[in-house]
Amino acid sequence: MEENKSTKKGIFQKILDRVEIVGNKLPQPVTLFLILAGIVLVASWIFSMLGISAVHPGTGNEIKAVNLLSADGIRRIFVEMVTVFTSFPPLGLVLVVMIGIGVAERTGLIAASLKSFVASVPSKLITFTIVTAGMISSVAADAGYVVLIPLGAALFYGMGRHPIAGLAAAFAGVSGGFGANILLTSLDPLLAGFTTPAAQIIDPDYIVRETSNWYLMAASVPIIGIAGTWVTEKILEPRLGKYEAEDHVEEENNDLTDQERKGLRWAGVSLLISAIIVCFMFIPEWGLLRGDDGSFTPFYISIVPLMLLLFFIPGLVYGMVTKSIKTDKEVAQFTAESMASMGGYIVLAFVAAQFVAFFNWSNLGLIIAVKGADALKAVNFEGIPLIIAFILVSSLINIAIGSASAKWAIMAPVFVPMLMLMGYSPEMTQAAYRIGDSYTNILTPLLPYFPIIIVFAQKYVKDIGIGTIISSMMPYAIIFAIIRIVMMILWMLFEIPLGPDAPMHYVP
Repeated sequence: MEENKSTKKGIFQKILDRVEIVGNKLPQPVTLFLILAGIVLVASWIFSMLGISAVHPGTGNEIKAVNLLSADGIRRIFVEMVTVFTSFPPLGLVLVVMIGIGVAERTGLIAASLKSFVASVPSKLITFTIVTAGMISSVAADAGYVVLIPLGAALFYGMGRHPIAGLAAAFAGVSGGFGANILLTSLDPLLAGFTTPAAQIIDPDYIVRETSNWYLMAASVPIIGIAGTWVTEKILEPRLGKYEAEDHVEEENNDLTDQERKGLRWAGVSLLISAIIVCFMFIPEWGLLRGDDGSFTPFYISIVPLMLLLFFIPGLVYGMVTKSIKTDKEVAQFTAESMASMGGYIVLAFVAAQFVAFFNWSNLGLIIAVKGADALKAVNFEGIPLIIAFILVSSLINIAIGSASAKWAIMAPVFVPMLMLMGYSPEMTQAAYRIGDSYTNILTPLLPYFPIIIVFAQKYVKDIGIGTIISSMMPYAIIFAIIRIVMMILWMLFEIPLGPDAPMHYVP
């Protein structure tokens, strides 16, 4: 038995090593987009020379490949390069909302809120609370990884439970439940910003709202919370057994100070007042964020500025009460630090914007979408099997490319228009992608935060390795995958809205 167990572990470790080797050979996202942009330029020349075209199913017009390496194409690339970057939808949306999140994070409001949330529930609900808090922490992803995961381990240790189970429960919520949230986060405008230009390949006037997947993502929170609790208490803890504390383990104090509690109270009051004001701006027919025809369109368009205020105001109040903000210089510094942390994203957005523009200008996206949709229809591959296949493809790509925005920037221009031609809305395709881009996060050693997870775990089990972490997370990934795919199937079967004004089907 021991020999078989050792052999199985060896095979599993070899698989993980192979994944890590292959993944590490992939270029960084910026380099990847530069390579892809170069491929698009060459492909546009080849497709144009070969006279490859397609017939637009809506207009009946012939779509020809445009050679971007021609004199006109090269001229357009240089003339419009800056405009392409500054008008790239995800750029402004994410930077604006990160101003508010940056203040809330750097004053300590988000970390204190997570601690307070977890500490205010009965011990019987602690596992569910940790998993759920992990999902909610995606309003500021870094806070979930650096605050909640070690907090989960420390809480379990203090309760006499295995700390690795607490760490795993928090990791499952933060990373495996990625995207599920009762609140709108910076991810919503980020993905919608990539989905919109992809949808406009087919329909130039199509707009994907930041709230397009809100209902599905919010409904996932309690279900993933329950599933994560069941896996932790029924599968992982029995497998880990009783924890024997090691000599180097020191107990941490995760209690809030009186000043932090006072700050949280006033931040909560400011958030409540702000939320009430926002409600009065869009709920009544005479609200400032209602259209002349009574529509909610101005409100939907204003979601990102409103998110900025709903993070910034409580963060500012918390900072003033706890003295982490003494003058306006600290506020400016926090917002500057938040923007500085987005430097890598800004560079990525620049090259991604050029890639997306090249793809659209060349007509390759439209040609691939039309021919791909025709091929899928020819083999009668549509409906629920098609969406499940897309989810699984997204989850496999997620193992090799960790960045949600980098993957979607590559996938959206191909899959969004292709599925639109098959009758599925961009909102539907985006929702399916978000499901695939979640449960495999906890299995890939290529996740940027994976080294930090191992460091947190080694505080309690000194010789713990990557194989142990991934084998502990495997049950979460399997259960989360089944649950979220089943939820998508139910949404499709019963035509449940994905979000406000977010149709499941596309009708030209």
